[in-house]
Amino acid sequence: MPRERRTFTTEFKKQMVELYENGKSRAAIVEEYGLTASSLDRWIKQSQTSGLFSEKNNRSVEENELIALRKENQRLKMENDIFKASRADHGMKVTIIQNNRDKYSVSAMCDVLQIARSTFYYEAKEQMNEDDITEAVVEIFQKNRKAYGTRKIKVKLHERGFIVSRRRIGRIMKEQGLVSTYTVAQYKPHKTACNEATTANVLDRKFEQKEAKRFVVSDLTYVKVQNRWHYICVLMDLFNREIIGHSASPNKDATLIARAFATIEGDLRQIQWFHTDRGSEFKNQKMDELLETFDIGRSLSMKGCPYDNAVAEATYKIMKTEFVNQMNFQSLRQLELELSDYVNWFNKHRIHGTLGYMTPIQYRQSALKNVV
Repeated sequence: MPRERRTFTTEFKKQMVELYENGKSRAAIVEEYGLTASSLDRWIKQSQTSGLFSEKNNRSVEENELIALRKENQRLKMENDIFKASRADHGMKVTIIQNNRDKYSVSAMCDVLQIARSTFYYEAKEQMNEDDITEAVVEIFQKNRKAYGTRKIKVKLHERGFIVSRRRIGRIMKEQGLVSTYTVAQYKPHKTACNEATTANVLDRKFEQKEAKRFVVSDLTYVKVQNRWHYICVLMDLFNREIIGHSASPNKDATLIARAFATIEGDLRQIQWFHTDRGSEFKNQKMDELLETFDIGRSLSMKGCPYDNAVAEATYKIMKTEFVNQMNFQSLRQLELELSDYVNWFNKHRIHGTLGYMTPIQYRQSALKNVV
């Protein structure tokens, strides 16, 4: 599917030019407002020449004459191309217009073939191209690590303007041989012995948090690199399910956790509580010193109760399915690079049902807008 064309008001264009003229860099304006460099350059040139932003107002007389000639030539060519179809039945005429939309205007073709534009648009909508939908389903599935099922694909299709039922998506997936990684049975790792600390379970399964970094949860999982086990640690903000820190190491120890904390952007003192299970790598002198330094409270799951850290447990199940089981790691460096890439996708592109089918970053930005 082609990217949807954006339109900008004259006032918006003026504001962008003023930002540039007031000293804001071209690169910053393009990045912050999601523009293309060519569009911004064109607006600046138009402002400096005619002061108007309409393409028509910035053309020379010769350019306007050339465009008129091209239109006339295109119309003559169109009439010649589709003249033979003028005696075709109604359904064939709709198909001909549909197949030539990339070359000629719908209005002109409807005039030549004597079909009302409203009739064409209605019937074209009813005959939504199955190939376009199939192509979109395959693209969404492949771009999202083969992890999306019919529910999430339906959401992403809707963003592209396709209103398609989950049943139809399921049929297309079956026809195309698209099998979600979640159909593969998951291996449940053996749990190690827990520590006997008296630290309370402050989180108490309140997984829906309304404040950023109020509760950060964590857990570890293992992954084989060549013939040796390595370990992954991620730190997740319960507020928007964003992975805010991560690390990988051949050793399952406190250093692995500390390195994950080191990747967190911003002041660590913004974190109010850190919740984990009772693994010894989470409760030791090194971790106690780190949490005390940044005034982060401690919360531990009840002994032998994995449900107290259910979000972290579920996240690792997701990571195993969407990431670990899809890779063949040859070195720690490869594992670190692939993990960073996955975390970037997880935060910025993977939609979450618990977040109203938004990504963690979208959810956080939406929350900030509501506050303002």
